[in-house]
Formats: sequence, structure tokens, C-alpha cells
Amino acid sequence: MKYPKEYLDEIKLRLKVSQVVGKTVKLKRRGKEFIGISPFTNEKTPSFTISDEKGFYHCFSSGEHGNIFDFIMKTRSLKFGEAVRELASEAGMQPYRFSNFDVEKEKRYKTYKDILKEYANYHNQQLLNKRGTSALNYLSKRGINKDIILDFQIGFVSNTSEFYNILLKKFSEKEIFETGLFYKNEKYNKIINRFYSRIIFPIKSVLGDVIAFGGRVIENNNKTAKYINSPETEFYKKGKHVFNLDKAKFSNKSQQVIVVEGYMDVISIYSSGIKNVVSNSGIALTENQINLIWKFFSNPIICLDGDKSGQNASLRIAENLIQFIKENNKISFVNLVNGLDPDDYIKEKGKSNFEKFIQSSQPIEEFIWRIYLNNINRSDPYAIANFEKKFKYLCQTIKDKTLKKYILENYLEKIKNLTPLQSSNKKNKFKSYKILQETKKLSIARDHLTKEEIKEYSILYIMFNYPKIISPRIEIFEEIEFSSKSLNLLKTELLSLISSGNFNQKNQSEFNKKYSNLISDINQNSVIKNIYRKKNENQQIELLNEILKELNEIKFSKKIDNLERKLMDNFDEKSYSDLIELKKQINKE
Repeated sequence: MKYPKEYLDEIKLRLKVSQVVGKTVKLKRRGKEFIGISPFTNEKTPSFTISDEKGFYHCFSSGEHGNIFDFIMKTRSLKFGEAVRELASEAGMQPYRFSNFDVEKEKRYKTYKDILKEYANYHNQQLLNKRGTSALNYLSKRGINKDIILDFQIGFVSNTSEFYNILLKKFSEKEIFETGLFYKNEKYNKIINRFYSRIIFPIKSVLGDVIAFGGRVIENNNKTAKYINSPETEFYKKGKHVFNLDKAKFSNKSQQVIVVEGYMDVISIYSSGIKNVVSNSGIALTENQINLIWKFFSNPIICLDGDKSGQNASLRIAENLIQFIKENNKISFVNLVNGLDPDDYIKEKGKSNFEKFIQSSQPIEEFIWRIYLNNINRSDPYAIANFEKKFKYLCQTIKDKTLKKYILENYLEKIKNLTPLQSSNKKNKFKSYKILQETKKLSIARDHLTKEEIKEYSILYIMFNYPKIISPRIEIFEEIEFSSKSLNLLKTELLSLISSGNFNQKNQSEFNKKYSNLISDINQNSVIKNIYRKKNENQQIELLNEILKELNEIKFSKKIDNLERKLMDNFDEKSYSDLIELKKQINKE
């Protein structure tokens, strides 16, 4: 009897080709592949190649080619069933027991996939013809071109879609309803396409089969959810699949993959040329999902939205998944700020800056430490005691006993250094505590902000909290171009209020509500905050001038770097003249 494709695919997912072949052949890594002496010939120069990404081996000297089942059968003279049983055992799976139910389930799965494949193809074509004009306009504004639409099979379901009737010509009503693509409105006795008036994103298994969909409305309104997913079915469980892993597993980054929140974040990042990106489709990252990701990438980097809900979700994921980490199964985190999502970040700051930002990620245990540390009163011994208990409990969940020991020791050592040393001089004690606080805040700010952004945050902090100092110098600030659209917009509105003379306490409160996330980030990450309030007005002006000068130097250096890179790619006289002029200006400073 034939083994179900699902069962064989699961074995191949759990076992890499190099892992199976490496027990017989001594392998050496060469780039993304492995090479070794062929087990099929008596060669002296290695011509036997293994690709884990593509899931096969190839022998150039004999022409032998195949997957892990073929290799076991040919090298051990086993029948297919024997090879399957042996590899299933090695993969930690139960032997497959055939029954009529299994045969029927395999048939149902094939029908399920056929319906979803036709649904994806049909609505992809609908998007690319006149019916999808509004959807195409939306995607174009988001920077998504035709190649990406075809690559991801993005589709559009109009509110007049007649695809249900088309499917009825090939499949039964029961088979169609089991996919979750349609449901019946009992009140009007009408069949409803679940994704009507939505752009749809096919969700594929790691092998590339369409198994579900995500859908997004084109225009946001409060009456309907922005995103919806296929309901769970016999063959689709949300917590077991990862969006875009079927493509990301072939990327050049063999160790790292970026995990973002939504479909559009994945597609935007992928469009920029960064292929190692996946999404947990807006749900909490599960044990099944992280184990699936670890089959292809040893260090996933979680990068959720920079709003409060995204940051809270990151912490929940960290607390839930730390128990599963191992020496070669890591998880890292980066925190976006200003309420940005990854799509916004790339559009504002570009691919190279996003890649640099991703490399500033923190290991899971350090990420949790920083978040917890932000919310503790270090002068309260009861709070410190509770803080220590939280970390001890957290570490007890880690299943790797050796790793658990060292992470706990590291935490306890840090906790010892939390409170200042006891001293009879209370003033010195308080001073030490303040220094620790300032150092901590400076460190946190530098983790996710560039030098340029730190200066910009400081300037915006002064503008918001000390408008009287800014008022006589409005023109200076009007000329400053900040590094992101959100900061420039905030600066412009602040200047408008200050210049009108109406920036009173009431306006400040209203302004704070409008830009609550951004103002909160500025207040938290402005490293001059505590220093500034201690200065008199003349000293405050002097410090502001110093910050402006430093920001100017950073921007000049940035312009020079950009011009030098441009000249290396394509020399032209104007760029060269601009470069010389910029360098002269810096020398004058």
C-alpha cells in the first residue's frame, strides 16, 4: 500500500540529507552544499554533492541522484517500505499503520489542495485583469510590483466573484465547504465567498502547496476586520505553519531568518531583496512553528511592530519560547520604535539600514532581561526579590539543563549588581544609583537608535519640554531635516505650535495624546533628559547648541559617505565638486 505523501514529507522535513548521508560518507561543507567521496564508485577526487536546501544528493561520477529514501535503498539494499520505517524511527516518528481511513484521508487532502490551488490561480488572474484595478492600485502604492504579485500568487476576490459555481463543475458542495473558502448565510440562503472584497495571500506548506489564505481589505474601516485568515480545517492548523518558509528556506542566509508579524511586512521586505523573511501570521509564535523554523535556520530573529501591542507580543513570545532554546537552536529579538512596522522602516530608511538594524538583535535571555529591568524599582528590596524569583522561575522552564545552569548564573550575577553598594553616605549611594540609571538608559537607547537618531530625539525632547528656548530660534530648526518622516512631521507640528505662542499645558497634553507612542519613545530614549533639567537657561542653550553642532557633523559625514559611494560606482564632476565643498565646510567648522 502506498505511503501518504504527508507522512513521507514529514520524514524529509525532520531529517536533512547531509544528516542521513553523513553516517556513510565523510562530508565537507562547501558554501551551502556538502561534498564527499562517492559511495557508488571508487573515485579519489570528491564528486558527490549534497544539497539540504533542495533535498537531494547527486553523484557526478556515476550519475546517481535521489533523496534520503533513495540513498538508504541503494546503499543498504533495502526495499522502499524498509527504508521508510528505518528513517521514520530515526526522525522520532511512529511507524505508519495503514487503514482504509488513511487512504480516504489522503484522497481528501488531494482534493483539498486541488480546490485551493484553483482558487489561488483564478483570483491571481482576477487581480491582474480589470476587476482588480483598485487592488492593484493599493499594492502599487505599497511598492508591490507585478513580479512579486506573481511570485507570491497574490490575488483579489471581488464582491461579485462567481468562483463557487465554477468549482461546482468539478467538486461536490461538501468538498468545497470543507476548505473553509465559502460558507452559507442561512438568513438569505446565500453562499458567501469568505474573502470577498479582499486581497488574498496564499499560505503555503513548507513544500509549496497552498493550504490556506490570508485576506486584507483594501480600505480600512471599523465595520470589518483588516485581516482575516482561513478557518482551521482538517488540513490547516494555524499554529503549525509559517508564511513564506517555502521560499525563505532557499535564501543565502543559512543561519538567520527574520520573523515579522504580517503578510505585507514579509512581502515588502522580500521585495527589497531580503529573502530570509517569514511571518507567524499575526498569532503568537508556537512551539510547532519555532521547531519548523529551526529545521532550516538556527537563529530566527523576531521583529514585530513597534507599537505597544507588538512589543507586548514580543515579550510573550520570548517568555513562552525560552524553554525550547538549545546550543544550536537560538532566538533573537529586535525592537522597532516610533510605532513603525518593518514595512514602514524599509520605506523610510531603506534596505541597508534595515539589515544593520537586524544585526543589532539581542539573544532571547538578554531581551527579556532588558524588558523586565525597565519596569523595576531598584531601590525597593521587595521588588528586587520578586524580580529574582521571576528569573528563577523562567530559567526552570528551559529544557536544556546545561544551558539552563549558565543562563540562571548569568541572571543572578546581574541581579547582584542591580542595587548600589551599601554606604554610610546616603548622598553617594543616591548618586551611584542615578549613574546606573543613566547608563542603563543610554545603553537601551543605543541598542536600537543610530547616533543621528539619538541627537534628534534629544532635540525633540527639548522642543517639547522647553519651548521658550526654541521660540527665538525657530528658523534654525525649520532648516533641519530629520532622518525619518515621522520625526520630521512631529518637528513641523511642534514648531507651528511654538511659533504661534499657543504651546501651553493644554496643547501639550493634546499633542501628547496624538503622538503618544513617539513622545513616549523620545522621553524614554533622550539621554540628555536628566542632565538638561539641572542646568540653568544659559547652560541649556549652550548644551542645545552643542547637540545641534554634533547632529550637523553626523549629517555632513553621512552626506560625504553617500557621495563617496556614488563616486565609486559612477564618477561624475558634479558629485565630485559637491564632495569637495562638503569637506571644506567640515574643515571650517
